[in-house]
Amino acid sequence: MIEQIAAFFTIEMIYFWLNLGVIPFWLILIIFPQSKICGLLVTSVFPFFILTAVYVYLGYYFYISGYDFDYNFTLYLGLYDLRNLFEAEAFLIMFWTHFLAINFFCGAWIMKDSQKLFMSKYIVFFPIILTYFIGPLGIVIYWIIRMFYAKRINLLD
Repeated sequence: MIEQIAAFFTIEMIYFWLNLGVIPFWLILIIFPQSKICGLLVTSVFPFFILTAVYVYLGYYFYISGYDFDYNFTLYLGLYDLRNLFEAEAFLIMFWTHFLAINFFCGAWIMKDSQKLFMSKYIVFFPIILTYFIGPLGIVIYWIIRMFYAKRINLLD
């Protein structure tokens, strides 16, 4: 059965479904942030279970394929080593899954935090979009907006 799954879910297919699969979650997060479906599916652990399952599957797939996971630690040695690491398809798809999960986690956190402060979804629209594309920049812009909206500076929140 694992062989049939592996035959269907090629790396290109997984990449396609990862990119396509996060879009509905982001759209619900942006358009319907206060709906029940957003609370149940989007800002819960559900999307992270899916991304974790993909990540575990990829880890298993590359492990049985003979990928050398110790080679991943060369990313800390220098920029040249990092560039070489991104040439490996295994590292690239696992990195992309990691990237999607982290950005989505940050987007969900921004939305939940803005709801605690009773901020309008229109105020956080721009930081959410930026978080989808450029995670850290979206978080910083949200933090600046939050600072003015909450009328306090708190570096520990």
